[in-house]
Amino acid sequence: MLLYCHIPFCDSKCHYCAFNSFTHNHHLKKEYMRALMRQLRRELEQKNPSKLQSLFIGGGTPSTIDANLYEPLFELLEPLVDKKTEITFEANPNSASPDWLQGIKALGANRVSFGVQSFNEKKLKFLGRAHTPSQAIQAIENAQKVGFTHINLDIIYDTAMDTKKLLQYDIAQALTLPIDHISAYALSIEEDTPFAKTPQAAANKEEFGYLIKELITLPQYEVSNFGSYRCRHNIGYWELRPYIGIGCGAVGFDGKNRYYPCSDLHAYIQNPLAIQNERLNSQELRLERLFLGFRSIVGVERSLCDEKKVQILLNEGKLLQKGDRLYNPNFFLADELALYLS
Repeated sequence: MLLYCHIPFCDSKCHYCAFNSFTHNHHLKKEYMRALMRQLRRELEQKNPSKLQSLFIGGGTPSTIDANLYEPLFELLEPLVDKKTEITFEANPNSASPDWLQGIKALGANRVSFGVQSFNEKKLKFLGRAHTPSQAIQAIENAQKVGFTHINLDIIYDTAMDTKKLLQYDIAQALTLPIDHISAYALSIEEDTPFAKTPQAAANKEEFGYLIKELITLPQYEVSNFGSYRCRHNIGYWELRPYIGIGCGAVGFDGKNRYYPCSDLHAYIQNPLAIQNERLNSQELRLERLFLGFRSIVGVERSLCDEKKVQILLNEGKLLQKGDRLYNPNFFLADELALYLS
């Protein structure tokens, strides 16, 4: 079983961000954490997991919450975690202080993921980021000093500011740091974000994706993820494993249904047990397996696909087969493959 915990608070809203996050109402953090605990207790009673494969605390910005406010969460989960449990916190460089990093490490965190996005100051301002390149470098070095060996940083590419030279610099700088994972995301323009008013902020250049793949020397194991260490929580999603989703705007999945806690902050605090359910039929689950499997090393069972179409793709070298599973040698074509075989 996987567990995702959503922290919706942010110090500032990035121009590309469509996640459920708020830059105000920070005075509600303690109330929010109490509500989150209420939902978690009910989820554990209903799901009754024996162990957690992974715990991922994302956002929003988890580093805007004092480490000591997470203590009740970890006390409740203590029987479900052991040394093998992957425990990730997302963080922003400007709020992940050495004390905060030390605090989450003491709680049991063994992986930290930094929203860096770029080491170019102008690009950071263009994206609406609240930190500087030097703060990003310092935060990652502080995480290593505290004792983290599994460190990720996020990079955004395919922006209107990007050039080959800029991306080469971003990745070269990233690879000088004590990290074992990079998540590299092409900029997408989402509704209800500042960039929605300026869609030209995205370059929409396919070659940037292939350049990023060439520049990042860590092994690619999903369309946007590269690492000598593979994030077990991510892989659990792509394998379509059940996961508990707690927090305002989180998503959970029990193997057949998706469920959604309330995305309104005040309403969630008032009643974190108000959950909406979405039933997925067999065809929808099959499509999920196609899309998730072909975008990653997980692959897809051949029996889920049309045999004639599979043979065509195998003959053209667009699919590879090992045992009874099909694998995609070019993750950037994942959507096209899934649609063709759906």
